[in-house]
Amino acid sequence: QVQLVESGGGLVQAGGSLRLSCAASGRTISRYAMAWFRQAPGKEREFVAAINWTGGRKYADSVKGRFTISRDDAKNMLYLQMNSLKPEDTAVHYCAADPSPITYVNPAHYNNWGRGTQVTVSS
Repeated sequence: QVQLVESGGGLVQAGGSLRLSCAASGRTISRYAMAWFRQAPGKEREFVAAINWTGGRKYADSVKGRFTISRDDAKNMLYLQMNSLKPEDTAVHYCAADPSPITYVNPAHYNNWGRGTQVTVSS
């Protein structure tokens, strides 16, 4: 099992930027698919972005062109750069990991989760 801790959330105005970080421990993430999900109040957890261990990236249509996922396996870190934030991006954002070469958009495929960090975008 790998332990995940998110940070970097906060309150920002629409159009602003935030950078989320996810620190992994317990195992190296170099052979893990890594992903970000988010969950707004009253809604299901939804896919945001994912990156495989060769650097292949996948994004939800709602964030494409605004968010960038990256990883630093030497530091055991995952990042999400969020630009041009919108009020509809408001949610708890979660880091997830799966020991697979495939990046899934279904959260059921991930068996390692952090506790989340709150992102609030005001209009």
